[in-house]
Amino acid sequence: MAANYNEKHLLNYVPFYVMLPLGVVNVENVFADPETLETQLKRLKDEAGIDGVMVDVWWGIIESKGPKQYDWNAYKTLFQLIARLGLKIQAIMSFHQCGGNVGDVVTIPIPQWVHDVGDNDPDVYYTNRKGTRDIEYLSIGVDNLPFFAGRTAVQIYSDYMSSFKENMLDLLKAGVIVDIEVGLGPAGELRYPSYPETQGWVFPGIGEFQCYDKYLKNDFKEAAAKAGHPEWELPEDAGEYNDKPEETEFFKRNGTYVSEEGKFFLAWYSNKLIFHGDQIIGEANKIFAGLKVNLAAKVSGIHWLYNHHSHAAELTAGYYNLSKRDGYRPIARMLSKHYAILNFTCLEMKDTDNTAEALSAPQELVQQVLSQAWKEGIEVAGENALETYGAKGYNQILLNARPNGFNPNGKPKLRMYGFTYLRLSDTVFQETNFELFKKLVRKMHADQDYCGDAAKYGHEIVPLKTPNSQLTVEDIADASQPSGAFKWDSETDMKVDG
Repeated sequence: MAANYNEKHLLNYVPFYVMLPLGVVNVENVFADPETLETQLKRLKDEAGIDGVMVDVWWGIIESKGPKQYDWNAYKTLFQLIARLGLKIQAIMSFHQCGGNVGDVVTIPIPQWVHDVGDNDPDVYYTNRKGTRDIEYLSIGVDNLPFFAGRTAVQIYSDYMSSFKENMLDLLKAGVIVDIEVGLGPAGELRYPSYPETQGWVFPGIGEFQCYDKYLKNDFKEAAAKAGHPEWELPEDAGEYNDKPEETEFFKRNGTYVSEEGKFFLAWYSNKLIFHGDQIIGEANKIFAGLKVNLAAKVSGIHWLYNHHSHAAELTAGYYNLSKRDGYRPIARMLSKHYAILNFTCLEMKDTDNTAEALSAPQELVQQVLSQAWKEGIEVAGENALETYGAKGYNQILLNARPNGFNPNGKPKLRMYGFTYLRLSDTVFQETNFELFKKLVRKMHADQDYCGDAAKYGHEIVPLKTPNSQLTVEDIADASQPSGAFKWDSETDMKVDG
């Protein structure tokens, strides 16, 4: 059957991806159940019309045998299956541990030879004030220290991406792999591991700063001395994971966070994160430049305590976001240098989803982050944060995908670049669930049939360009001036149950 399009309506189309199960290639580096996956993907493609899939490509699996001993065989088989079914691939360079975050059902640690270094020198891991180590991702403090069989952390990530490119070149050139999402922290997100459930954090706790390893501590002391304040120290008054902001000296009204020392610390802490992202995405840009592929980075949706004056949970995660300082536009500015997409989360959430004490505002947060990225001239993609099967969440996702609705005459005013559904499971295929899911895909596609040619909906992928200027501290300061968000409609004009 020939596909049915209205060319103008098609310009409202948002491509729809589905995240594969976390353990699709298992910790032994085996693609264990291709038959089930093929059956499921065929149904998603033929019956629902999805555009592609997102898949974690785990460092802890590929380079597990030893430095530079990569084994891509299982992933090649998986990717060839996906390609054969006519689906596109968003590949995540997953340099973090799987296990210990919301929704993690399997455990895939980072490579043992890296942990061996950490056993001798635990300061290679993110560390809180009490000295508890978080072993899911290497600290930014060792990004440029050659501790890993002579390589720095950044060199490890860079070599891994180069090896991925060499081994998947045919799929990159064929346009099957459309996105490389570069993992930049825990859960693959550009953030500090400020809210680890493994250390007893529970929602909606403020979290803790994670910069007390000796390398970041030294970095801070050097920065403070350079600024003429050798007496300044890392915060001692910011409380513990499950405190309320008002219970701490740091986050209470007129607390440390608004003092000169507090502001200096928060700028240092958040800038370290942004320059970490800049350096690693810069490596990815060098590697993939000239290929028709998009780079992307994921930003975490820290929606709780957004309505507290301190934004404490965002601050501990590394997002220096306050009513008079934008914490997200500087990240968008950094990504714009590398022609990268910002991938955001919690698109399904409404402000009323959580208790009042959580001071949660996911709708305002999504509006802020998407608006600032669009103002920086970059594309935004996104996903739901928690498993979602109902009309309420689906309609909120559709609103965020086209905040000012569908335009029958062509391109809508605002449109997300793509949506990725979390996550493929048997539950999706339960009868009523699958009917509604198919409607979600259809509405995301602006009521058009599946379209395999991205140019038709204005998303032609051009060869990746290299940056024409370096990110500076001045760029970050400039981008942090608040500028307000675009207006959103109150509800989507393309409901799944409308």
